[in-house]
Amino acid sequence: MRLLHTMLRVGNLEESLKFYCDLLGMKLLRKKDYPGGEFTLAFIGYGDESDNSVIELTYNWGVEKYDLGNAYGHIALGVDDIYATCEEIKHRGGKVTREPGPMKHGSTVIAFVEDPDGYKVELIQVGTQGSTVKQESPEQLVNK
Repeated sequence: MRLLHTMLRVGNLEESLKFYCDLLGMKLLRKKDYPGGEFTLAFIGYGDESDNSVIELTYNWGVEKYDLGNAYGHIALGVDDIYATCEEIKHRGGKVTREPGPMKHGSTVIAFVEDPDGYKVELIQVGTQGSTVKQESPEQLVNK
């Protein structure tokens, strides 16, 4: 078994695609309208679904806002330079809700950004939490 995707319901699919693809450097992998069910699915990620976990953005036609509740936490992304990544996200109009720095009671360097629907995305400075996997910043991914 492996994790395939995480689904998020979004109120404006185009704004969400701009956030995840333009600001965070993901790619739109596939998108399909389901007129009979009045919804659209868009799958986004950093690599092909056959080898990577991705995010499924679900837009239910006519629904512009959801109650996020208090059980959902966040999505986490590893980045090489968290400070430069946050500056680039702000420069491109994104919302940084927690500036980069060590987490409380630990040494992992984190920051949080927020998508157009209010979902939190945690950025983690690679190497500060024990990871040896090298990740690229959104700017590096977008400029490829």
